[in-house]
Amino acid sequence: MAALLVLVIIAGGVVIGAKYPRDNPVEISLPTAPEPSGNIYVGGEVNNPGIYPVAVGDTLEDVIQAAGGFTDNADTGYVELIVPGQGKVAGIQKININTADAWLLAALPGIGDVRAGAIVAYRKQNGPFQDINELLKIDGFGAVTLENIKDLITVAD
Repeated sequence: MAALLVLVIIAGGVVIGAKYPRDNPVEISLPTAPEPSGNIYVGGEVNNPGIYPVAVGDTLEDVIQAAGGFTDNADTGYVELIVPGQGKVAGIQKININTADAWLLAALPGIGDVRAGAIVAYRKQNGPFQDINELLKIDGFGAVTLENIKDLITVAD
């Protein structure tokens, strides 16, 4: 019985093979590559350096505006954009100073519990930070401290 089944399968293959000659060209279609989209890190002289989503059709101007635009003293000839490669991690995760709890802010270099509490108190009293440079308005918060953490924080969602 099994031999008969094998014989029928082989015969069917021969008949199908005879119907479709091998000299017909085979057409192969490849899908078009999708246009790039995803996330991009924007740094340098922008108000809110960080990782921002990029959609198909976005321009450099769109990306800079998403990062809060250039700072007042910006050298607009220098913009740092990092596009992570496919399958790679998109850099460090920044701490949003508008939403982070005090314990997380305290973990930043040079912040500690006192400055973390001051950040939380400031945003409760004045609303969300519009720019990371606004930290300089907090008593005891200087330019050196901001410089040490500016690449680790953001005000973006």
